[in-house]
Amino acid sequence: MPIRGHSLHHAKKSASHSSSCSTSLLFISLVCLASLFLVYSLFKSSVSPHNHQNLQFKRSDSSGTPILVEPCDYSDGMWIYDPSVRSAPYDHTCKEIFKGWNCIASNKSNGLDIIKWRWKPKGCDLPRFDPVRFLERFRNTNVGFVGDSLNRNMFVSLFCTLKRASSEVKKWRPAGADRGFTFLQYNFTIAYHRTNLLARYGRWSADANGGTLESLGYKEGFRVDVDIPDGTWAEAPSFHDILIFNTGHWWWAPSKFDPVKSPMLFFENGLPLIPPLPPHVGLDLVLKHMISFVERRMRAGGIKFFRTQSPRHFEGGDWDQGGFCQHLQPLLPEQVEELFSLENNGTNVETRLVNQHLYKALKGSDFHILEITRMSEFRADAHPSTAGGKKHDDCMHWCLPGTTDTWNDLFITHLNNIKSQN
Repeated sequence: MPIRGHSLHHAKKSASHSSSCSTSLLFISLVCLASLFLVYSLFKSSVSPHNHQNLQFKRSDSSGTPILVEPCDYSDGMWIYDPSVRSAPYDHTCKEIFKGWNCIASNKSNGLDIIKWRWKPKGCDLPRFDPVRFLERFRNTNVGFVGDSLNRNMFVSLFCTLKRASSEVKKWRPAGADRGFTFLQYNFTIAYHRTNLLARYGRWSADANGGTLESLGYKEGFRVDVDIPDGTWAEAPSFHDILIFNTGHWWWAPSKFDPVKSPMLFFENGLPLIPPLPPHVGLDLVLKHMISFVERRMRAGGIKFFRTQSPRHFEGGDWDQGGFCQHLQPLLPEQVEELFSLENNGTNVETRLVNQHLYKALKGSDFHILEITRMSEFRADAHPSTAGGKKHDDCMHWCLPGTTDTWNDLFITHLNNIKSQN
């Protein structure tokens, strides 16, 4: 009997303890759930609008409660070969493709293989965008690409993809653009505004009557007005709903701006900046003024992107020194570091140097950053190379179809996320 009494007492105590544990667990669960929603609210409000990571949410199978998933860093991933791919978003017959970039028409040995490599970010996917859905969603919208020929590379990729979905197109040059098209069925306009430095620049020669620069021994060079936008795109912010900028290649180009024979000479408020500035300091000033200009002039509700630097893949010297790019597959991670690390200070070092200046200048702005550098650093195989029709290898521009198609997949993924948030 004592034993049975002890067992009964123990059973009651266990039941009481179990009930207490259940209550505690319920309380802890409620606290955790409330904390989760608090974290979600704080996180949602604190994420930078121009971060290249995207938050993703999914529902649990049991409760249907929104669960915060780690941000997707689209720049962290790998290229996966998919031999089943038979076609690109467009083909080599798109007439807007610059002849030197048309690697299939020019019979580049791996021209057809380039499109079979797919970028797979870690922890998420980057789907190919649907051109019809995109045009439907962005009806009555103007999109402008502002920058050097690498932004034209991206512009042509997007145009050719859309043209395959909607062929009724009007060709024109809106707001000073170098070229532009309106897809009439959707009243959707896409334009490319060519500008090498973003700022206005032109030839400068010494005045016979002398001046500040003349007194320092300068005879000729290029005048760069750091606070005046290039006329090719000055009207773009008031015309376009979405803008995507780039600059960088011409800032580290001694063959274009010889530091001795034809240096960059920077002006502000119409006066030369003394002492004369090196190009990288001039770049900082131009970025500061151009970002401010766009933020003041952009249409209400406009979306602004700045694309990071497109990597070149010259080996054995620069473009005018016999440099080449003869890879037929993407590089391995260790090969990427060898080509692009700042410590090695190699031919293509400007890629990451430019990005340092971009991130510094864009901090605190309401620009979104389109980070394409890391994924592109692997693609030494995707340049025209000897098939570019030049006297030297083209290891800077990209074959079309090719890598810039993936840039546009990323660009439109960001656009869709921004539109959903708004």
